[in-house]
Amino acid sequence: QVQLVESGGGLVQAGGSLSLSCAASGRTFSSYAMGWFRQAPGKEREFVATISWSGSMSYYADSVKGRFTISRDNAKNTVYLQMNSLKPEDTAVYYCATGRWGASHRDYDYWGQGTQVTVSS
Repeated sequence: QVQLVESGGGLVQAGGSLSLSCAASGRTFSSYAMGWFRQAPGKEREFVATISWSGSMSYYADSVKGRFTISRDNAKNTVYLQMNSLKPEDTAVYYCATGRWGASHRDYDYWGQGTQVTVSS
């Protein structure tokens, strides 16, 4: 059974930073791409970032490029999302997912339960 557990969300002021983690179990972590998505109230889930199975390639949504950094530690079965210069519009529930490389939710077959990130102005 594949499980993804996110942590690290919380409340932060605009301009601040947060670091999210996602611990995976139940499949060979290092064989799959990992992605981060987010969903704000009343909006559809949107792509944030993805990283290849080896960590050698990453890709970001334009809205977070230059502010967010995705990374992974295959020895710890964990993927990270470092978020800097946070803006109120980054407020959302953040989800990690495992699957194939891509920016569509259809590229991923397992999802975590999500962690809330709230950025106050």
